[in-house]
Amino acid sequence: MTKGFSRRAFMGGAAGLALGGALPGWARAPDTSLRPVARADDFRKRVQPPAEALIERAALDGDVSFAVARLQDGEVLETHSPDVDLPPASVAKALTAGYALDVLGPAHHFVTRVIATGPVTDGVVQGDLVLAGGGDPTLDTDALADLAKAVSAAGVTGVTGGLKVWGGALPSLPGIDASQPDHVGYNPSVSGLNLNYNRVHFEWRRAGTDYAVTMQARSSAHRPDVLMARMALIDRSLPVYTYEDAGGRDNWTVARGALGDGGARWLPVKKPETYAGEVFRTMLAANGVRVSTAKTADALPAGDVLASHDSQPLRIILRDMLKWSTNLTAEAVGLAATVKRTGVVPASLAASAAEMNDWARSRLGVSGLALVDHSGLGDQSRISAREMMGCLRALRMTLGIKPLLKDIPVRDDSYAVVEDHPVKVRAKTGTLNFVSGLAGFIDLPDGTELVFAIFAADIPRRDALTKAQRDRPDGGRSWNSRAKILQQGLIERWSVLYESDPV
Repeated sequence: MTKGFSRRAFMGGAAGLALGGALPGWARAPDTSLRPVARADDFRKRVQPPAEALIERAALDGDVSFAVARLQDGEVLETHSPDVDLPPASVAKALTAGYALDVLGPAHHFVTRVIATGPVTDGVVQGDLVLAGGGDPTLDTDALADLAKAVSAAGVTGVTGGLKVWGGALPSLPGIDASQPDHVGYNPSVSGLNLNYNRVHFEWRRAGTDYAVTMQARSSAHRPDVLMARMALIDRSLPVYTYEDAGGRDNWTVARGALGDGGARWLPVKKPETYAGEVFRTMLAANGVRVSTAKTADALPAGDVLASHDSQPLRIILRDMLKWSTNLTAEAVGLAATVKRTGVVPASLAASAAEMNDWARSRLGVSGLALVDHSGLGDQSRISAREMMGCLRALRMTLGIKPLLKDIPVRDDSYAVVEDHPVKVRAKTGTLNFVSGLAGFIDLPDGTELVFAIFAADIPRRDALTKAQRDRPDGGRSWNSRAKILQQGLIERWSVLYESDPV
């Protein structure tokens, strides 16, 4: 490919040739060079480092794959191993967002209901009170408090039966990825009845020679204590946390020597229906409604709706999911889309992801996807950079996915943010230990829009990690930092090379 001549330089040279016969200076050697003077833009294009040099500088063991194309016509501009299948990590959430938008619709709401299975007589429900989940991944303690207040406002003070909870709108799963450490908050349970992203807030503060410990269902306005998740302090150094399934409870222990003076963290809840039931009972009691300990209902009981809570529209939920990369949200909306598409509650995340893979083939025209969940947390998912780029282009053209993606700041060689950079990037990041991805759209100053996908993974190194090492493995942070620097270098390269020359 010829490089170094802009369209303007070429046109200027052509005009000179047209007039050359009339100029006496052409009869002898010119005093100065007739080569067009290169503009700064031409120089910047010539000095851009090759992609291979950027990859070599990143020193990432494993595989690197990328593809970039012009959005308007789909012309592929540059690739490197574009057909290697790698784990997408949380980049998969962009596909899940498209799946949910297409199947459920942007205005879809998840509805949580309180049902009375019998009439209300003198303030007493003649039957059970049922908290029925609708798959809302964003339900929190504040929402349960509002539902309890509405039940009280309906004149209810008690029940002849009991409090039931139902989460059967989606499958009930103890976690997203079984290979993750037990205590990481980004691997919560999944259910049709979720609360506080299925996490419990563990806080400890030094009190004399010991610690004061709380386990709470915290939200913006409420922080009720919970009993279904319990913490015991043990005199040991390692492991820091252990988990035991104690029937109706989540039993945790923590190494006393790891606590320091105080701190807090979110721990995953393994029994979301039990968790929501206990918190709802607490909120009911605060509003003068007396009920017994909640029990799980295997099927949705029939009855009259006393109160309901609507989530925000799906489009807002997806925007927040893509910004904060919440795994529970991705799994819940993906599962809900599969239920709507098939009419059946899937038995597993893998079964639901298989439906999404099929949707991508039929709706987006992209084959070869092999995702095993909707969040990207499972490292057995596979997709190539070319396929991911093709999916994003189709989602941009048909479903308007781009505004839901978050702004990615452009950074310099030292990875400092460049304020007011003329190049704008909207994309989804993805990070696992020794896995890094970035895919989305680049807006160039001249109006050109690019679509791209970048994946890097050292799968053998990741596979060698024990379950305990997956929280913070040696070398993991450095590897992922170098991967992000590579992504920025490629974006800078493409933003220079593929901006159109001015006329």
